[in-house]
Amino acid sequence: MEVNVSTVIFNWINFGLIILILKHFFWDKIKGIIEERQNLVNQTISKADEDAEKARMYLVKNEQILQSAKEEGKKITEAQRAKGDKLYEEIVQNAKVEANSIKERANLEIEREKEKAEYEIKKQAVDLAVELSVRALEQQVDETTHRKLIGDFIAKVGM
Repeated sequence: MEVNVSTVIFNWINFGLIILILKHFFWDKIKGIIEERQNLVNQTISKADEDAEKARMYLVKNEQILQSAKEEGKKITEAQRAKGDKLYEEIVQNAKVEANSIKERANLEIEREKEKAEYEIKKQAVDLAVELSVRALEQQVDETTHRKLIGDFIAKVGM
């Protein structure tokens, strides 16, 4: 293969002319498009950085809100627990008061029944004594009869 020097020089001249024509007519447009594209990329990167920073700020803010909500929940739980403990203590105290009241009423009732039983025993003793006296007055009482009547009286009274 043979290389013709004039063809190579002519091709170089043509190539240079095409570059000059392209540079004259299209270089500014291509440069403008490239700059515009670069500006768009830079804006997109800036926007992405801003969005990432906003996301980080929201994340921190959300973590603070979450922590605050946890603390508030803990406070509410503690308050409710304290309220429940207080209510429990009140219920226990009321139950103790009611139990003491029932115990006192039962003791009063027992005392009344005891007094009533004593009264009945005394009444029966008096009735028996009267009956014994009536029998004694109806009969001639000697010492053995008198002892027998007293023994019957004691047996009936239950002493």
